[in-house]
Amino acid sequence: MFPMLASMLFGYFDIWSAAAIFALLAGFMIYFFRDPHREVPREPGLIVSAADGRVTRIEELPEGKLISIFMSPLDVHINRSPIAGEIVSVDYIPGRKAPATSDNASHTNERNTLVIRGEGIEISVTQIAGILARRIVCWYGKGSLLERGQRFGLIKFSSRTDVKLPANAKITVRVGEHVKGGQTVIARLD
Repeated sequence: MFPMLASMLFGYFDIWSAAAIFALLAGFMIYFFRDPHREVPREPGLIVSAADGRVTRIEELPEGKLISIFMSPLDVHINRSPIAGEIVSVDYIPGRKAPATSDNASHTNERNTLVIRGEGIEISVTQIAGILARRIVCWYGKGSLLERGQRFGLIKFSSRTDVKLPANAKITVRVGEHVKGGQTVIARLD
């Protein structure tokens, strides 16, 4: 809102170069905060991406599997629920704002973790702030019910989302692939 008002104010005083800069900034912010409609797959046993972005890590963990998705400033930053279920916990942890592409960002950066329990499955989704991220937003709390693909929050500017899955999940994406939140199937339950 501020860039648009500043652009109009500079335009009113015929300071066109400053008006143009703020108009471009306002246009980028409108583009950045876009929220396109997504067709969410309805087939049972599917887990969809929690964010738009590039898959940067797929890892086997002792407690299951991890998929990391990096969101550049050009990606949609709305976060969506990978499964239908109830939020059983929300854990916000203040931290650093180091590059979100680092594996250490999962442990050192500002982050917010939702644990979602659905039919026969429990997953966690972690919103991780990056070097440009200024704010993590989560609209729901413990006890809230989410549908698969439902919007639950956003991370303002570049960041990352980690999805921890159970060991029996069959990963359907690969490192380097670009995924769409609420639409791309990232795993299936066996």
